[in-house]
Amino acid sequence: MKIALDAMGGELAPQATVEGALLARKLWNIDTVLVGDPEKIRPILAKAGEEMEIVTATETIGFDEHPAKAVRQKKDASIVVAAKLVADDKAGALVAAGSTGAAMAASLLIYGRIKGINRPAIAFPMPTIKGMSLVLDGGANPEAGANNLVDFALMGSLYMEKVIGVTSPKVSLLNIGEEEIKGTPEVVEAYQILKQSNLNFIGNVEGRDITSGVADVIVCNGFVGNIVLKYTEGLAKGLFSIIKEAMLANFQGKLGALLVKNNLRKVKTRLDYSEYGGAPLLGLKKITIISHGSSDAKAIANAIRVANEAYSQKIVEATAQALEKRADS
Repeated sequence: MKIALDAMGGELAPQATVEGALLARKLWNIDTVLVGDPEKIRPILAKAGEEMEIVTATETIGFDEHPAKAVRQKKDASIVVAAKLVADDKAGALVAAGSTGAAMAASLLIYGRIKGINRPAIAFPMPTIKGMSLVLDGGANPEAGANNLVDFALMGSLYMEKVIGVTSPKVSLLNIGEEEIKGTPEVVEAYQILKQSNLNFIGNVEGRDITSGVADVIVCNGFVGNIVLKYTEGLAKGLFSIIKEAMLANFQGKLGALLVKNNLRKVKTRLDYSEYGGAPLLGLKKITIISHGSSDAKAIANAIRVANEAYSQKIVEATAQALEKRADS
């Protein structure tokens, strides 16, 4: 099954999106449907000496447009057309690097939610000293009730197990303290529900624990999660800028930089969002992977890889089955 790609979405589109689709084909033999303006897409394919299926879309949705309103009004927008391909089973999943709000709105309005899920959640990968954890929600729900948080925990656990390959993922709540009585009423209530669930719930973790790798799935509302995401991105960039400035300040620093250059490159790679591809929008009847707005070809290719893996591992079906079992218990 092919992956539908909004070829016009993102700051570097369509160059980066088309090149990313070609890279995904080369590395993993994954085929992609490019959705967008053929007049802008074909020259990039021709230069690479490649061919790929193109589905025409005459409109785009900008970052400054109201997402839901634009999705409803622009029926021929690339993100809308791509989502409809997935809804009609002409593609297995959607990858989008444009407006996050537009990708969420198109996915929600065109796919619909899985029965039993009240609110979908953005699950973003967070680099840790042990590998990677999944934090959700990343911004889809600024406010979330206890049952929403429990749903996020279930969806995150299934994704880590089915797609990432983590056995019995450790699930936690992001909180201001480890004690189960700490936090907002919603978090305290969610703690009690999760404690009685079949998930591998390890309790609360604090902000300083996020990068330790103590938990595989970290649950919070979208307000907190989005701040964590943006702060971490800024911190990583800031730290490398500080290190670079310090090392290039004098001759001794420059000499040291040469000696540790390869090690620093490895560290930067572990913190690079392009290595992870994108964040799945969980809780919907079809699969959407939301990529960073400034995604390059490598990031797009990895997003396509993740989308293909989520489709192959039937993450939507697994979530629906888990919800049915929960309802019957």
